Amino acid sequence: MSRIAVPSLDNAPEAAKPTLDAVHKSLGVVPNLFRLIANSPNVLNGYVGFSGALGKTLDVKTRERIALAVAQVNGCDYCLSAHTYLGLNLAKISPEEIALNRKGGSGDQKANAAVQFAAKVVRERGHVADADITAVRNAGFSDAQIVEIVAVVAENTFTNFLNEVAKTEIDFPIVKASDAA
Repeated sequence: MSRIAVPSLDNAPEAAKPTLDAVHKSLGVVPNLFRLIANSPNVLNGYVGFSGALGKTLDVKTRERIALAVAQVNGCDYCLSAHTYLGLNLAKISPEEIALNRKGGSGDQKANAAVQFAAKVVRERGHVADADITAVRNAGFSDAQIVEIVAVVAENTFTNFLNEVAKTEIDFPIVKASDAA
């Protein structure tokens, strides 16, 4: 049971309902994460806006690979479960690739640089070395894309932290960070 209220769609704050309705229209469901964030309509709108903007960056596979690496580093079972599901079903990432992503890598050379960099950003709380920036640039990422990688890390760190604080009930097939990838 969540330590912070996860309102039903009917009991959500009125100001959050249009955003939750849009999430429902887009996804066909409203995951517990969105209903949890709906406790603060301003945060919900900010999160959906940030997430929507980031959906126009990088590519879906890279974003999901980063989300998997970040969730694993942060030990967030909710996000690891959600992004494993999305990785398999939305981004069409193989189970073998998901296992590599959880370990902070990728079988794709360019994606490997992004995922390694993202995992290091999380582990080192942004204190990366010049060599880390050089490695991601040498893999073909522009400065704009490096900013986008860090933004995807930040987006996922927010949801990881919120879900861990709340102990949000997982509404995806469960994957545990404690299980070997």
